[in-house]
Amino acid sequence: MFPFFKNKKNTDKTKKKQTYENFKQEAEKSADYKQAFYQNPHTGVKFSLHFITTLIDGKILQEDVLPSLLSKDFHSFDDLKTLVPVLDIQISKDEADIEQKLFNGYTLLTMDASNRKFAFIATKNEMGRKVSQPEVEFSVVGPKEAFVESLSDNLNLLRKRLPIKELIVEEFNVGKLTHTRLALVYLDGLVDEANVNTVRQRLHGLDFDQIMDSSFIEQLIADNSYSPFPQLLDSERPDRVASVLVEGKVAVMVDGSPHALIGPTTLVEFFNSYEDYFLNFSIASFLRLVRVFAVAFSILITPIYVAALTYHYELIPKDLMATLITSRQEIPLPPILEALFLELTIELLREAGARLPTKVGQTIGIVGGIVIGTASVEAGITSNVLLILVALAALASFTTPVYRMGNTIRLLRFPFLLFAQLWGLLGIVFCFCLLMGHLLQLTSLGRPFLEPLFPPRMKDFKDALIRFPFNKQSDRPEYLRTKKPNRFRASEGKRKLDIDE
Repeated sequence: MFPFFKNKKNTDKTKKKQTYENFKQEAEKSADYKQAFYQNPHTGVKFSLHFITTLIDGKILQEDVLPSLLSKDFHSFDDLKTLVPVLDIQISKDEADIEQKLFNGYTLLTMDASNRKFAFIATKNEMGRKVSQPEVEFSVVGPKEAFVESLSDNLNLLRKRLPIKELIVEEFNVGKLTHTRLALVYLDGLVDEANVNTVRQRLHGLDFDQIMDSSFIEQLIADNSYSPFPQLLDSERPDRVASVLVEGKVAVMVDGSPHALIGPTTLVEFFNSYEDYFLNFSIASFLRLVRVFAVAFSILITPIYVAALTYHYELIPKDLMATLITSRQEIPLPPILEALFLELTIELLREAGARLPTKVGQTIGIVGGIVIGTASVEAGITSNVLLILVALAALASFTTPVYRMGNTIRLLRFPFLLFAQLWGLLGIVFCFCLLMGHLLQLTSLGRPFLEPLFPPRMKDFKDALIRFPFNKQSDRPEYLRTKKPNRFRASEGKRKLDIDE
């Protein structure tokens, strides 16, 4: 029994006692919940320790905490912070904190001589992956550090790149059952307060029992959760997150997730790799245009094939028509079924390769693609021309730097195929209009998702489809409405000092 849970009011006493007893009964069902009772041999003070063995570092408890509590100078809670060599020691009278603290790696200390008072000593065992190279956003040049699952480590990587007092970190606990820590990060005095308040309000309004990854947050706070387009950019690179914070954006980092969410964002940013900033502006601009062309090719080439062979033979050149007739003369399936068969085959190979172990997955992807493709052509199920087009479309879709946007591109091909079968090229145009209508009304934290294309902002085109030299990018993006729109004076950016100066 713990006397510090007593209260002057009998009603409160009964309520608190039942609250702790209920917690104790539930906790004792688990084998890793332990209690230990001690008496100081010098002062005679009796105390008890309660902890979760799988969450604490036993070395801290045995070598730092216990020797201090058994020393001759320990008399009361007031001596804890001077005796115990642990930075985080919290003394409280609120028993509502017991469950949260114990299951976050704290050790509960109680004393028989104390009334309604107890202490939490931080003894958490930090276990996790060490900082390694980026896997999703890998780059040949530039830094080779990536976020890990520890929120503290991720904030360390971020503060190392922005060692300024303006970098503000606000912490929240979300999830009724998981109580997941997450951090809202921004630069004070630079970011638009409306963006910060929007994210803060949505995080406070979360009503979900489990938050296991930043992907949960992205789906829960997105402007349109029914859209296949991601409205917050996720990144595993601390250098990229630091860069967008300097632009005036907001980042959300979740404990247990190696990816940070960035917002507000635009459609164009999903096709820009952060490696572009490490390359010459002309090379970077060329690569961005290649990615945009690859995305358009990946979405439209198969629907155009189906539309041309179903409705628009007159659009096909005579020399190419002979090749198509030869390749399809023994194919029993119509173009739409032929295309769907190959598209679904590619998707099956992608999923099989992604879910299997790395070495086996690579083998399945290469061997499976060759064997199935060759066998389908020789069996007369598909034409060799369409096989080449589908393979090129699949290859083009891999040029998208952001994985989530790559999944969206894979999905978009199927409605375009359906409309191409129904109305030919007119159906493709109609589907494109529906897509543009959806993108025009889509927003990211209340900001236009198609900016700078719509509404058109000429200044923001300097870092959109093409990248201008750094000395031409003296202003931050207009749609962010930052408090400091200018990065530097354009005249100073152009100035180059001579050796004599």
